Amino acid sequence: MNDSASRGEDKGGEDPTADFLAEVRPEETPWRTERPPGEEAPERAGRPEKWGRAKAAGRAAAAAAPYVQAAALATWIVSGTVGDSGDSGDMGSSGDA
Repeated sequence: MNDSASRGEDKGGEDPTADFLAEVRPEETPWRTERPPGEEAPERAGRPEKWGRAKAAGRAAAAAAPYVQAAALATWIVSGTVGDSGDSGDMGSSGDA
């Protein structure tokens, strides 16, 4: 058995998969083609920023996240040490002296 028959190619030597891909492959888009040397880049389309405040708030929250985590950890540690210091005075005495 030869290789072309095992891969499903026609007896004529044409590959049906390659033919199908050639039919469905999109044509080259103009913004992905190379510009000739010396030609300036086209201007970007001006569009209003729709989510400007939301993006700014998200960036601020992302920048502050490590500090918020550190503050939460410090608060947890301090609350644990303050709570333990008030209970350590008894040291197991039953109060029946």
